[in-house]
Amino acid sequence: MAPAHRTAPDPASGPAATSEPSGPGAAARPAGPAGAADAGAALTERLAQRLTAAADPARAPAMRAYMREQFPFLGVPAPQVQAAVRAVLAESPRPDAATLREAALACWARPEREYQYAACVLLRRHAKVLDDGFVDTARHLIVTKPWWDTVDALAAHVVGPLAARHPHLTAVLDAWAAGDELWLIRTALLHQLTYQAETDAERLLRYCAARAGHPDFFIRKAIGWALREYARTDPAAVRAFVAAHPELSGLSRREALKHLS
Repeated sequence: MAPAHRTAPDPASGPAATSEPSGPGAAARPAGPAGAADAGAALTERLAQRLTAAADPARAPAMRAYMREQFPFLGVPAPQVQAAVRAVLAESPRPDAATLREAALACWARPEREYQYAACVLLRRHAKVLDDGFVDTARHLIVTKPWWDTVDALAAHVVGPLAARHPHLTAVLDAWAAGDELWLIRTALLHQLTYQAETDAERLLRYCAARAGHPDFFIRKAIGWALREYARTDPAAVRAFVAAHPELSGLSRREALKHLS
């Protein structure tokens, strides 16, 4: 049974976390069928027209500075990114999985960050259309131009729903959690963020325990965030886990126990 989902931040909702330097790595671009490539390119072009029309260059420097000068920006506020996606979808045929894949890849290839935000909104709106093969594309998106803003949205709203519908993908997440790529580890930790009572607690706590002593801010924050969300469902389990793992960072512990008296 697919889990009941709790709302988690997406990149078009605006900034929501502290930043630290990103990890390396990028995957080869997954291939797709030619027809889907044309449809995806057309969808991306319509998005580009909307986003360009909404651009406010005066906003771009502050947006770029918030993201540690890693990405150029058009200066499109989050609500207008969402509106652009809605408008394009309203005037387009309902996209299938292959078209969504190609549109996301085309958006990721464009320099301005709003295109990646638009892709995340697009994928979230049509997450149920994606098949299990999309996990390879998701991996590419996660490790290409990686930062918390897109990675967290993909983890909670793309990879999480994929794994819920296709349980065999948990083997992929196990491999990500055990690997060396920072952003894939974070994705594995956060992919159940909206699962609530359907959370696989054994898997979640196993991932957190395995990375409890990790030195990176983003992993420590992800552990605390994942535990904090699960504490809404089973606070006793989270208290017991934190008590049993003194190697957890102070950040992870504070985040995990944030809403527990």
